[in-house]
Amino acid sequence: MKTQQTLDASNNPATLQNVNVVSVDINVLPHGAHLPLPAPATSGSAGMDVFAAISEPLVLVAGGITRVPTGIAIALPAGFECQVRSRSGLAAKNGVFALNAPGTVDSDYRGEIQIILANFSAENYTIEPGSRIAQLVVAAYSAVAWNSVDSLDLTERGDGGFGSTGGH
Repeated sequence: MKTQQTLDASNNPATLQNVNVVSVDINVLPHGAHLPLPAPATSGSAGMDVFAAISEPLVLVAGGITRVPTGIAIALPAGFECQVRSRSGLAAKNGVFALNAPGTVDSDYRGEIQIILANFSAENYTIEPGSRIAQLVVAAYSAVAWNSVDSLDLTERGDGGFGSTGGH
């Protein structure tokens, strides 16, 4: 069964000027049917909040890691990925981060999107059913054709890394 949910005018990305809109099929799974579709919070938001599709609170112990279901599966067009990112408020206020961030949902993956959450705080954190747990960003990517060379062109930075451009 295919259903469609549209965004209202306040957060519809199609109303933004100079923004490309890509059509993505979404399959709302039975345990996520009561949740809103991922949507930007404001007209300028790149990320779309995704929600915990759980039936009861889930305690993420201090220092612990868990996977949280979202109740959705998507079919991205070729040339696109869906990035999974931490929610800044959840990270700053509670020390809870999406691991492997940004994680990548590839265009050929058809399973449920699950969010890997880690609690870096010293206290347990309770994930409530329907709570916002991460952000999704759909982005285009480029295919790469590698050119094997014996040396690379010189730059001002050279091989300096890991803080080499900061003040000394």
